[in-house]
Amino acid sequence: MSGPASDPAGYDASAFRRDTAVSRETLARLSAYADLLCKWNKAVNLVGRGTLADLWRRHFLDSAQLADLLPAPPADRPRRVVDLGSGGGFPGLVLAILGAGEVHLVEADGRKAAFLREGARVTGTDVRFHVKRAETLPPLDADVVTARAFAPLADLLGHAAPLLRRDGVGLFPKGKGVEGELTVARKAWNMTVDRIPSRTDTAATILRVEALVRKNAKG
Repeated sequence: MSGPASDPAGYDASAFRRDTAVSRETLARLSAYADLLCKWNKAVNLVGRGTLADLWRRHFLDSAQLADLLPAPPADRPRRVVDLGSGGGFPGLVLAILGAGEVHLVEADGRKAAFLREGARVTGTDVRFHVKRAETLPPLDADVVTARAFAPLADLLGHAAPLLRRDGVGLFPKGKGVEGELTVARKAWNMTVDRIPSRTDTAATILRVEALVRKNAKG
């Protein structure tokens, strides 16, 4: 991706393509997804209605920026990405359209899961669906776990840890309360954390979490 997005007011599909250098075909798929989201959002609360006017920056670019932070795929298989609480498909469906690898979308709400299935259909995207709560998932041996606005970090790590490979990575966009969430999470978890500034919100941060191990309860 190019440098930080500019002119957030009126940020549209062409600005998104300028900042991400996606192909025309990929942009067409994302545009079909955006149209579908706007239609479904009238009946199903997929994203805040007030954010639709800035959809391409607030949701599409916000999700696409994670693509540059993904670890390299293994040599013998596609990269496996598990997105918790996929909701309107951010970031999981966007990453799948961008070619992130084998993407698993986890969404317990049946109506939102139905939207995700339709979104995958209209964009011709191969994804795996799990219509269940995160804590009921089987081990998925994921290379990456993502989640956006899913849970406080300490709880999120509890959901992510059983799904990750030993060398797996968590990518978690967080808002201005990130330091407080990290303080709480470090009481229960040992981890290596990199903070990456968000390209879409100066108050937001992307946490790249590695070497995640729960502390001994007595420690």
